[in-house]
Amino acid sequence: MFRIPELKKRILITLGFLAVYRIGFSIPIPGVKFVPFLNLHGFGISEAGGFARFIQQISAITGGDWLGGSIFALGIMPYISASIIFSLLQKIIPSLEQMAKEGEAGQQRLNQYSRYSTVALCFVQAYFVYTKLSRGGGPTDLLPAEFWGIGAFFQVFLALTAGTIFVMWIGERITEYGIGNGISMIIMAGIVARMPRAAFNIYNKYFSGNDPNSRPETGVLISAGLILGYVLIVMAVIIITQGTRKITIQQAKHVRGTRVYGGQRSYLGLRVNQAGVMPVIFASPVMQLFSSVLIVGAARALGPRWLWFGDILRFLFHNFSGGGVFYVLLETALIFFFAYFWTALYFNPKETAKNIKEYGSFIPGIRPGGNTSDYLEKIMNRVTLGGAAFLSAISVLPMLLSMSLGLDYIVVGFLGGTGILIVVGVALDIVQKIESHLVMRHYDGFLGAGKRIRGRRR
Repeated sequence: MFRIPELKKRILITLGFLAVYRIGFSIPIPGVKFVPFLNLHGFGISEAGGFARFIQQISAITGGDWLGGSIFALGIMPYISASIIFSLLQKIIPSLEQMAKEGEAGQQRLNQYSRYSTVALCFVQAYFVYTKLSRGGGPTDLLPAEFWGIGAFFQVFLALTAGTIFVMWIGERITEYGIGNGISMIIMAGIVARMPRAAFNIYNKYFSGNDPNSRPETGVLISAGLILGYVLIVMAVIIITQGTRKITIQQAKHVRGTRVYGGQRSYLGLRVNQAGVMPVIFASPVMQLFSSVLIVGAARALGPRWLWFGDILRFLFHNFSGGGVFYVLLETALIFFFAYFWTALYFNPKETAKNIKEYGSFIPGIRPGGNTSDYLEKIMNRVTLGGAAFLSAISVLPMLLSMSLGLDYIVVGFLGGTGILIVVGVALDIVQKIESHLVMRHYDGFLGAGKRIRGRRR
Protein backbone atom coordinates (compact mmCIF):
# COMPACT_ATOMS: atom_id res chain seq x y z
CA MET A 1 0.00 0.00 0.00
CA PHE A 2 2.75 2.43 0.90
CA ARG A 3 4.51 2.01 -2.46
CA ILE A 4 1.86 4.25 -4.04
CA PRO A 5 2.43 7.89 -2.98
CA GLU A 6 -1.20 8.93 -3.41
CA LEU A 7 -2.56 5.96 -1.46
CA LYS A 8 0.05 6.42 1.27
CA LYS A 9 -0.91 10.09 1.57
CA ARG A 10 -4.61 9.27 1.82
CA ILE A 11 -4.03 6.65 4.52
CA LEU A 12 -1.85 9.00 6.62
CA ILE A 13 -4.41 11.81 6.27
CA THR A 14 -7.17 9.47 7.42
CA LEU A 15 -5.16 8.30 10.43
CA GLY A 16 -4.26 11.89 11.31
CA PHE A 17 -7.87 13.10 11.27
CA LEU A 18 -8.99 10.08 13.31
CA ALA A 19 -6.29 10.89 15.88
CA VAL A 20 -7.61 14.46 16.13
CA TYR A 21 -11.11 13.05 16.55
CA ARG A 22 -10.05 10.83 19.46
CA ILE A 23 -8.10 13.67 21.12
CA GLY A 24 -11.36 15.64 21.29
CA PHE A 25 -12.74 13.13 23.78
CA SER A 26 -10.02 14.19 26.23
CA ILE A 27 -11.21 17.82 26.21
CA PRO A 28 -13.98 18.40 28.80
CA ILE A 29 -16.97 20.68 28.37
CA PRO A 30 -16.34 24.04 30.14
CA GLY A 31 -17.51 23.73 33.74
CA VAL A 32 -17.10 19.97 34.06
CA LYS A 33 -15.22 18.70 37.12
CA PHE A 34 -11.79 17.78 35.85
CA VAL A 35 -10.79 15.02 38.31
CA PRO A 36 -14.05 13.01 37.94
CA PHE A 37 -13.73 13.54 34.17
CA LEU A 38 -10.27 11.95 34.19
CA ASN A 39 -11.48 9.08 36.39
CA LEU A 40 -14.38 8.42 34.05
CA HIS A 41 -12.16 8.26 30.97
CA GLY A 42 -9.70 6.11 32.90
CA PHE A 43 -12.30 3.32 32.88
CA GLY A 44 -12.93 3.71 36.59
CA ILE A 45 -16.71 4.13 36.42
CA SER A 46 -19.44 2.03 34.87
CA GLU A 47 -23.20 2.52 34.86
CA ALA A 48 -25.67 -0.21 34.00
CA GLY A 49 -29.11 1.33 34.46
CA GLY A 50 -31.82 0.98 31.84
CA PHE A 51 -31.58 4.54 30.56
CA ALA A 52 -27.77 4.37 30.76
CA ARG A 53 -27.84 1.29 28.52
CA PHE A 54 -30.02 3.25 26.09
CA ILE A 55 -27.44 6.06 26.13
CA GLN A 56 -24.63 3.53 25.61
CA GLN A 57 -26.38 2.07 22.56
CA ILE A 58 -26.93 5.53 21.09
CA SER A 59 -23.29 6.39 21.74
CA ALA A 60 -22.14 3.11 20.15
CA ILE A 61 -24.18 3.78 17.02
CA THR A 62 -22.76 7.26 16.50
CA GLY A 63 -19.26 7.01 17.94
CA GLY A 64 -20.05 9.53 20.68
CA ASP A 65 -20.00 9.32 24.47
CA TRP A 66 -23.03 11.02 26.01
CA LEU A 67 -22.00 10.19 29.57
CA GLY A 68 -18.39 11.27 29.10
CA GLY A 69 -18.63 15.06 29.44
CA SER A 70 -16.30 15.84 26.50
CA ILE A 71 -16.89 18.36 23.72
CA PHE A 72 -17.36 15.43 21.30
CA ALA A 73 -19.97 13.77 23.53
CA LEU A 74 -22.67 13.89 20.84
CA GLY A 75 -20.35 12.48 18.21
CA ILE A 76 -21.83 12.56 14.74
CA MET A 77 -25.33 11.56 15.87
CA PRO A 78 -27.15 14.87 15.13
CA TYR A 79 -25.84 14.91 11.56
CA ILE A 80 -26.75 11.23 11.05
CA SER A 81 -30.25 11.86 12.40
CA ALA A 82 -30.71 14.86 10.10
CA SER A 83 -29.45 12.88 7.09
CA ILE A 84 -31.84 10.00 7.83
CA ILE A 85 -34.75 12.42 8.23
CA PHE A 86 -34.08 14.07 4.87
CA SER A 87 -33.57 10.68 3.21
CA LEU A 88 -37.05 9.68 4.33
CA LEU A 89 -38.54 13.05 3.40
CA GLN A 90 -37.20 12.68 -0.15
CA LYS A 91 -39.55 9.71 -0.59
CA ILE A 92 -42.51 11.64 0.83
CA ILE A 93 -42.16 15.26 -0.34
CA PRO A 94 -42.07 15.61 -4.17
CA SER A 95 -40.10 18.88 -4.10
CA LEU A 96 -37.25 17.26 -2.13
CA GLU A 97 -37.33 14.23 -4.43
CA GLN A 98 -37.05 16.51 -7.44
CA MET A 99 -34.21 18.39 -5.77
CA ALA A 100 -32.34 15.12 -5.23
CA LYS A 101 -32.63 14.35 -8.97
CA GLU A 102 -31.03 17.68 -9.95
CA GLY A 103 -27.57 16.22 -9.60
CA GLU A 104 -24.73 17.76 -7.64
CA ALA A 105 -26.40 21.15 -7.17
CA GLY A 106 -29.53 19.60 -5.67
CA GLN A 107 -27.50 17.33 -3.44
CA GLN A 108 -25.53 20.29 -2.12
CA ARG A 109 -28.78 22.06 -1.18
CA LEU A 110 -30.02 18.96 0.63
CA ASN A 111 -26.71 18.70 2.48
CA GLN A 112 -27.07 22.34 3.50
CA TYR A 113 -30.54 21.66 4.88
CA SER A 114 -29.14 18.68 6.78
CA ARG A 115 -26.48 20.90 8.35
CA TYR A 116 -29.07 23.43 9.50
CA SER A 117 -31.14 20.61 10.99
CA THR A 118 -28.02 19.30 12.72
CA VAL A 119 -27.79 22.46 14.82
CA ALA A 120 -31.47 22.16 15.80
CA LEU A 121 -31.00 18.52 16.82
CA CYS A 122 -27.89 19.48 18.81
CA PHE A 123 -30.10 21.74 20.92
CA VAL A 124 -32.43 18.85 21.83
CA GLN A 125 -29.68 16.31 22.46
CA ALA A 126 -27.58 18.80 24.44
CA TYR A 127 -30.46 19.05 26.91
CA PHE A 128 -30.28 15.29 27.60
CA VAL A 129 -26.51 15.46 28.05
CA TYR A 130 -26.83 18.45 30.38
CA THR A 131 -29.45 16.60 32.45
CA LYS A 132 -27.33 13.44 32.73
CA LEU A 133 -24.21 15.38 33.71
CA SER A 134 -25.81 17.62 36.32
CA ARG A 135 -28.97 16.70 38.21
CA GLY A 136 -28.05 13.32 39.59
CA GLY A 137 -28.42 11.57 36.27
CA GLY A 138 -24.77 11.08 35.38
CA PRO A 139 -22.40 8.54 36.88
CA THR A 140 -20.37 11.21 38.70
CA ASP A 141 -22.45 14.42 38.55
CA LEU A 142 -19.77 16.00 36.40
CA LEU A 143 -21.40 19.43 36.50
CA PRO A 144 -21.34 20.95 40.04
CA ALA A 145 -24.56 22.32 41.58
CA GLU A 146 -23.40 25.92 41.35
CA PHE A 147 -23.06 25.48 37.60
CA TRP A 148 -26.72 24.58 36.96
CA GLY A 149 -29.01 27.03 35.17
CA ILE A 150 -30.01 28.37 31.78
CA GLY A 151 -26.62 29.99 31.24
CA ALA A 152 -24.83 26.73 31.95
CA PHE A 153 -27.14 24.87 29.55
CA PHE A 154 -26.36 27.26 26.70
CA GLN A 155 -22.66 26.94 27.46
CA VAL A 156 -22.98 23.14 27.21
CA PHE A 157 -25.08 23.51 24.07
CA LEU A 158 -22.50 25.75 22.35
CA ALA A 159 -19.63 23.44 23.29
CA LEU A 160 -21.43 20.29 22.09
CA THR A 161 -22.65 21.95 18.88
CA ALA A 162 -19.16 23.21 18.08
CA GLY A 163 -17.80 19.72 18.73
CA THR A 164 -20.41 18.07 16.49
CA ILE A 165 -19.83 20.54 13.65
CA PHE A 166 -16.08 19.99 13.92
CA VAL A 167 -16.55 16.20 13.84
CA MET A 168 -18.77 16.63 10.79
CA TRP A 169 -16.03 18.71 9.14
CA ILE A 170 -13.46 15.99 9.94
CA GLY A 171 -15.72 13.40 8.27
CA GLU A 172 -16.04 15.50 5.12
CA ARG A 173 -12.28 15.99 4.94
CA ILE A 174 -11.69 12.25 5.29
CA THR A 175 -14.16 11.58 2.48
CA GLU A 176 -12.46 14.13 0.22
CA TYR A 177 -8.78 13.56 1.01
CA GLY A 178 -8.64 10.21 2.82
CA ILE A 179 -9.78 6.61 2.38
CA GLY A 180 -13.43 5.58 2.60
CA ASN A 181 -16.50 7.43 3.79
CA GLY A 182 -15.51 9.88 6.50
CA ILE A 183 -18.71 9.68 8.55
CA SER A 184 -18.56 5.88 8.59
CA MET A 185 -14.88 5.97 9.55
CA ILE A 186 -15.67 8.22 12.53
CA ILE A 187 -18.43 5.91 13.71
CA MET A 188 -16.15 2.89 13.41
CA ALA A 189 -13.36 4.68 15.30
CA GLY A 190 -15.77 5.48 18.13
CA ILE A 191 -16.91 1.86 18.35
CA VAL A 192 -13.41 0.36 18.22
CA ALA A 193 -12.23 2.85 20.86
CA ARG A 194 -14.50 1.10 23.37
CA MET A 195 -12.46 -2.11 23.18
CA PRO A 196 -9.87 -1.03 25.81
CA ARG A 197 -12.69 -0.20 28.21
CA ALA A 198 -14.24 -3.62 27.60
CA ALA A 199 -10.86 -5.32 28.20
CA PHE A 200 -10.41 -3.34 31.42
CA ASN A 201 -13.87 -4.44 32.53
CA ILE A 202 -12.94 -8.12 32.10
CA TYR A 203 -9.61 -7.61 33.88
CA ASN A 204 -11.27 -5.79 36.76
CA LYS A 205 -13.85 -8.55 37.16
CA TYR A 206 -11.73 -11.70 36.87
CA PHE A 207 -8.03 -10.86 37.25
CA SER A 208 -7.74 -7.92 39.64
CA GLY A 209 -8.96 -9.78 42.73
CA ASN A 210 -11.63 -7.17 43.48
CA ASP A 211 -14.42 -9.72 43.01
CA PRO A 212 -14.01 -12.70 45.40
CA ASN A 213 -16.58 -14.73 43.43
CA SER A 214 -14.61 -14.56 40.16
CA ARG A 215 -11.59 -16.71 39.36
CA PRO A 216 -8.84 -16.07 36.76
CA GLU A 217 -9.52 -19.50 35.18
CA THR A 218 -13.08 -18.44 34.46
CA GLY A 219 -11.82 -15.16 33.01
CA VAL A 220 -9.47 -17.00 30.64
CA LEU A 221 -12.29 -19.24 29.38
CA ILE A 222 -14.69 -16.33 28.93
CA SER A 223 -12.05 -14.22 27.17
CA ALA A 224 -11.21 -17.07 24.77
CA GLY A 225 -14.89 -17.69 24.14
CA LEU A 226 -15.53 -14.01 23.41
CA ILE A 227 -12.63 -13.84 20.94
CA LEU A 228 -13.74 -17.02 19.16
CA GLY A 229 -17.35 -15.83 19.08
CA TYR A 230 -16.26 -12.46 17.68
CA VAL A 231 -14.35 -14.15 14.84
CA LEU A 232 -17.28 -16.41 13.96
CA ILE A 233 -19.80 -13.56 14.07
CA VAL A 234 -17.57 -11.39 11.86
CA MET A 235 -17.46 -14.21 9.32
CA ALA A 236 -21.27 -14.52 9.40
CA VAL A 237 -21.73 -10.76 9.02
CA ILE A 238 -19.38 -10.69 6.01
CA ILE A 239 -21.31 -13.53 4.34
CA ILE A 240 -24.67 -11.80 4.87
CA THR A 241 -23.34 -8.34 3.97
CA GLN A 242 -21.79 -9.57 0.71
CA GLY A 243 -24.61 -12.02 -0.05
CA THR A 244 -26.85 -11.36 -3.07
CA ARG A 245 -29.65 -13.17 -4.85
CA LYS A 246 -28.62 -13.28 -8.50
CA ILE A 247 -31.42 -12.95 -11.10
CA THR A 248 -30.64 -13.61 -14.75
CA ILE A 249 -31.46 -10.78 -17.18
CA GLN A 250 -31.60 -11.78 -20.87
CA GLN A 251 -31.16 -9.13 -23.50
CA ALA A 252 -33.43 -9.46 -26.53
CA LYS A 253 -31.85 -10.30 -29.90
CA HIS A 254 -32.11 -7.85 -32.80
CA VAL A 255 -31.50 -8.81 -36.42
CA ARG A 256 -30.03 -6.12 -38.64
CA GLY A 257 -29.47 -7.50 -42.13
CA THR A 258 -27.28 -10.56 -41.77
CA ARG A 259 -26.07 -9.65 -38.27
CA VAL A 260 -27.61 -10.48 -34.92
CA TYR A 261 -27.16 -8.00 -32.09
CA GLY A 262 -27.84 -8.46 -28.38
CA GLY A 263 -28.66 -11.72 -26.71
CA GLN A 264 -26.15 -11.25 -23.91
CA ARG A 265 -26.95 -12.24 -20.39
CA SER A 266 -26.44 -10.07 -17.32
CA TYR A 267 -27.45 -10.39 -13.70
CA LEU A 268 -29.47 -8.32 -11.27
CA GLY A 269 -28.20 -8.78 -7.72
CA LEU A 270 -30.66 -8.35 -4.84
CA ARG A 271 -28.79 -7.94 -1.57
CA VAL A 272 -29.78 -10.25 1.27
CA ASN A 273 -29.44 -7.41 3.76
CA GLN A 274 -30.88 -4.67 1.57
CA ALA A 275 -31.68 -2.38 4.52
CA GLY A 276 -28.19 -2.61 6.03
CA VAL A 277 -27.92 -1.58 9.66
CA MET A 278 -30.93 0.78 9.59
CA PRO A 279 -33.53 -1.66 11.08
CA VAL A 280 -31.37 -2.22 14.16
CA ILE A 281 -30.63 1.50 14.45
CA PHE A 282 -34.35 2.24 14.52
CA ALA A 283 -35.54 -0.74 16.59
CA SER A 284 -33.01 -0.75 19.46
CA PRO A 285 -33.45 2.88 20.58
CA VAL A 286 -37.24 2.57 20.29
CA MET A 287 -37.25 -0.45 22.60
CA GLN A 288 -34.83 1.08 25.10
CA LEU A 289 -36.81 4.32 25.11
CA PHE A 290 -40.04 2.39 25.60
CA SER A 291 -38.79 0.25 28.49
CA SER A 292 -36.55 2.78 30.23
CA VAL A 293 -38.25 6.13 29.77
CA LEU A 294 -41.95 5.70 29.12
CA ILE A 295 -42.73 2.82 31.48
CA VAL A 296 -40.41 3.77 34.37
CA GLY A 297 -41.14 7.46 34.00
CA ALA A 298 -44.90 6.92 34.00
CA ALA A 299 -44.70 4.59 37.02
CA ARG A 300 -42.75 7.19 39.01
CA ALA A 301 -45.13 9.96 38.00
CA LEU A 302 -48.25 8.04 39.02
CA GLY A 303 -47.00 6.76 42.34
CA PRO A 304 -49.72 5.19 44.50
CA ARG A 305 -52.54 6.73 42.48
CA TRP A 306 -54.44 4.89 39.80
CA LEU A 307 -53.55 1.49 41.25
CA TRP A 308 -55.10 -0.48 38.41
CA PHE A 309 -53.06 1.47 35.88
CA GLY A 310 -49.98 1.03 38.05
CA ASP A 311 -50.46 -2.74 37.92
CA ILE A 312 -50.49 -2.56 34.13
CA LEU A 313 -47.31 -0.49 34.14
CA ARG A 314 -45.59 -2.93 36.47
CA PHE A 315 -46.59 -5.81 34.22
CA LEU A 316 -45.18 -3.98 31.20
CA PHE A 317 -41.97 -3.14 33.05
CA HIS A 318 -41.30 -6.71 34.21
CA ASN A 319 -42.10 -8.26 30.83
CA PHE A 320 -40.71 -5.63 28.49
CA SER A 321 -37.53 -4.74 30.37
CA GLY A 322 -34.24 -5.62 28.71
CA GLY A 323 -33.81 -9.37 28.39
CA GLY A 324 -37.43 -10.35 28.89
CA VAL A 325 -39.17 -12.70 26.48
CA PHE A 326 -41.71 -10.11 25.43
CA TYR A 327 -38.92 -7.57 25.00
CA VAL A 328 -37.02 -9.87 22.63
CA LEU A 329 -40.17 -10.71 20.67
CA LEU A 330 -41.20 -7.06 20.31
CA GLU A 331 -37.71 -5.96 19.28
CA THR A 332 -37.58 -8.78 16.71
CA ALA A 333 -40.95 -7.69 15.34
CA LEU A 334 -39.72 -4.10 15.07
CA ILE A 335 -36.58 -5.20 13.23
CA PHE A 336 -38.66 -7.19 10.73
CA PHE A 337 -40.99 -4.22 10.26
CA PHE A 338 -38.19 -1.70 9.69
CA ALA A 339 -36.33 -4.13 7.39
CA TYR A 340 -39.34 -4.49 5.09
CA PHE A 341 -40.19 -0.80 5.41
CA TRP A 342 -36.68 0.36 4.47
CA THR A 343 -36.46 -2.14 1.62
CA ALA A 344 -39.82 -1.05 0.23
CA LEU A 345 -38.71 2.56 0.51
CA TYR A 346 -35.56 2.14 -1.58
CA PHE A 347 -36.36 -0.81 -3.84
CA ASN A 348 -39.22 -0.24 -6.29
CA PRO A 349 -39.97 -3.45 -8.24
CA LYS A 350 -42.28 -1.63 -10.67
CA GLU A 351 -39.60 0.89 -11.59
CA THR A 352 -36.99 -1.87 -11.90
CA ALA A 353 -39.28 -3.92 -14.15
CA LYS A 354 -39.95 -0.83 -16.26
CA ASN A 355 -36.24 -0.15 -16.69
CA ILE A 356 -35.60 -3.77 -17.70
CA LYS A 357 -38.36 -3.56 -20.32
CA GLU A 358 -37.19 -0.20 -21.71
CA TYR A 359 -33.67 -1.55 -22.20
CA GLY A 360 -35.07 -4.40 -24.30
CA SER A 361 -34.34 -7.08 -21.70
CA PHE A 362 -36.38 -9.62 -19.81
CA ILE A 363 -36.14 -12.30 -17.14
CA PRO A 364 -36.21 -15.75 -18.78
CA GLY A 365 -39.58 -17.41 -18.23
CA ILE A 366 -41.22 -14.21 -16.93
CA ARG A 367 -43.32 -11.85 -19.06
CA PRO A 368 -42.14 -8.23 -19.10
CA GLY A 369 -44.15 -5.62 -17.24
CA GLY A 370 -46.44 -6.53 -14.35
CA ASN A 371 -45.35 -10.16 -14.14
CA THR A 372 -41.72 -9.12 -13.83
CA SER A 373 -42.64 -6.63 -11.10
CA ASP A 374 -44.55 -9.28 -9.15
CA TYR A 375 -41.68 -11.75 -9.54
CA LEU A 376 -39.09 -9.24 -8.27
CA GLU A 377 -41.31 -8.30 -5.34
CA LYS A 378 -41.78 -11.94 -4.35
CA ILE A 379 -38.04 -12.65 -4.54
CA MET A 380 -37.22 -9.47 -2.58
CA ASN A 381 -39.70 -10.37 0.16
CA ARG A 382 -38.13 -13.80 0.58
CA VAL A 383 -34.60 -12.43 0.57
CA THR A 384 -35.51 -9.72 3.09
CA LEU A 385 -36.97 -12.37 5.38
CA GLY A 386 -33.56 -14.01 5.74
CA GLY A 387 -31.78 -10.69 6.19
CA ALA A 388 -34.26 -9.55 8.86
CA ALA A 389 -33.90 -12.86 10.73
CA PHE A 390 -30.12 -12.45 10.77
CA LEU A 391 -30.39 -8.85 12.01
CA SER A 392 -32.74 -9.97 14.77
CA ALA A 393 -30.31 -12.65 15.95
CA ILE A 394 -27.40 -10.20 15.87
CA SER A 395 -29.39 -7.58 17.77
CA VAL A 396 -30.55 -9.73 20.71
CA LEU A 397 -27.31 -11.72 21.07
CA PRO A 398 -25.41 -9.20 23.27
CA MET A 399 -28.38 -8.81 25.60
CA LEU A 400 -28.75 -12.57 26.04
CA LEU A 401 -25.00 -13.03 26.62
CA SER A 402 -24.95 -10.20 29.16
CA MET A 403 -27.73 -11.85 31.17
CA SER A 404 -26.40 -15.42 30.94
CA LEU A 405 -22.71 -14.64 31.63
CA GLY A 406 -23.24 -11.74 34.03
CA LEU A 407 -20.99 -9.46 31.99
CA ASP A 408 -21.36 -5.74 31.47
CA TYR A 409 -23.09 -4.77 28.24
CA ILE A 410 -20.02 -2.90 27.01
CA VAL A 411 -18.09 -6.22 26.96
CA VAL A 412 -20.58 -8.29 24.96
CA GLY A 413 -21.74 -5.34 22.85
CA PHE A 414 -19.01 -6.14 20.31
CA LEU A 415 -20.61 -9.53 19.59
CA GLY A 416 -23.74 -8.08 18.05
CA GLY A 417 -25.98 -5.10 17.55
CA THR A 418 -25.15 -2.17 15.37
CA GLY A 419 -21.49 -2.07 16.36
CA ILE A 420 -20.42 -5.27 14.63
CA LEU A 421 -22.48 -4.46 11.53
CA ILE A 422 -20.99 -0.99 11.19
CA VAL A 423 -17.40 -2.08 11.85
CA VAL A 424 -17.54 -4.96 9.35
CA GLY A 425 -19.31 -2.86 6.71
CA VAL A 426 -16.81 0.00 6.98
CA ALA A 427 -13.84 -2.40 7.02
CA LEU A 428 -15.07 -4.07 3.83
CA ASP A 429 -15.50 -0.68 2.17
CA ILE A 430 -11.96 0.36 3.14
CA VAL A 431 -10.46 -2.89 1.85
CA GLN A 432 -12.31 -2.54 -1.46
CA LYS A 433 -11.12 1.04 -1.93
CA ILE A 434 -7.51 0.12 -1.15
CA GLU A 435 -7.75 -2.84 -3.50
CA SER A 436 -9.07 -0.61 -6.31
CA HIS A 437 -6.01 1.64 -5.92
CA LEU A 438 -3.67 -1.36 -6.02
CA VAL A 439 -5.32 -3.09 -8.97
CA MET A 440 -5.48 0.16 -10.95
CA ARG A 441 -1.69 0.39 -10.73
CA HIS A 442 -1.11 -3.29 -11.62
CA TYR A 443 -0.31 -4.40 -8.08
CA ASP A 444 -1.83 -7.49 -6.54
CA GLY A 445 -5.02 -6.88 -4.65
CA PHE A 446 -5.15 -6.20 -0.92
CA LEU A 447 -5.76 -9.90 -0.22
CA GLY A 448 -2.95 -11.12 -2.48
CA ALA A 449 -2.59 -12.36 -6.05
CA GLY A 450 -5.79 -13.63 -7.63
CA LYS A 451 -7.98 -12.84 -4.59
CA ARG A 452 -10.83 -10.36 -4.69
CA ILE A 453 -13.70 -9.44 -2.39
CA ARG A 454 -16.82 -10.73 -4.06
CA GLY A 455 -20.44 -10.98 -3.09
CA ARG A 456 -21.67 -14.38 -2.05
CA ARG A 457 -24.25 -15.35 -4.65
CA ARG A 458 -26.56 -18.24 -5.11
